[in-house]
Amino acid sequence: MSTEQNHQEPDPQDPGSEDAAELRPDEAAQPDAQSATTEVEQLTVDLANAKDQVLRTHAEMQNLRRRMERDVENAHKYALEKFVGELLPVVDNLERSIQAMADVGDEFKAVSDGIELTLKSFQDVLDRFKVATVNPGGEVFNPDLHQAMSMLEVPDAKPNTVIDVFQKGYTLNGRLIRPAMVVVAKSVANNTSET
Repeated sequence: MSTEQNHQEPDPQDPGSEDAAELRPDEAAQPDAQSATTEVEQLTVDLANAKDQVLRTHAEMQNLRRRMERDVENAHKYALEKFVGELLPVVDNLERSIQAMADVGDEFKAVSDGIELTLKSFQDVLDRFKVATVNPGGEVFNPDLHQAMSMLEVPDAKPNTVIDVFQKGYTLNGRLIRPAMVVVAKSVANNTSET
């Protein structure tokens, strides 16, 4: 017997044939190509999601950094706010003392001068630390800086104008610490009656 007779070609239709898959490469490759395409699409979506997440995280970190820088800046700017608020009554009392000494006369001139110098040095320190006085006499009433204690009809004054200041206000770096307590002019009511 020849060797050609013993070697038989495998039948591609025979399911028991070992080489059946090798004979149909187009059928076997299609499921692999589809799954590879699906896997590539899924990986592309995952990559896009990961990039988006990284960008969002980066933006959040930048916002957090800016917020922290602003908070630190505000902490430095306004750290003295409570302390200054506690010292303002001392300034008020020094100013009242000077006014009281003016009414007494020249007997206490040395004491009055000493109080004025003390007040001046106190105000210089406040100026150095960016504490500004709000003394709105004659200005238009501003509810952001002034607190109206009463309103009076004053024929000579424009309505909504500060005509008297009970207590000065103060700001620290532009932020209000204490509003100025004021008296505001209101328009004079017409008391004319028809006869």
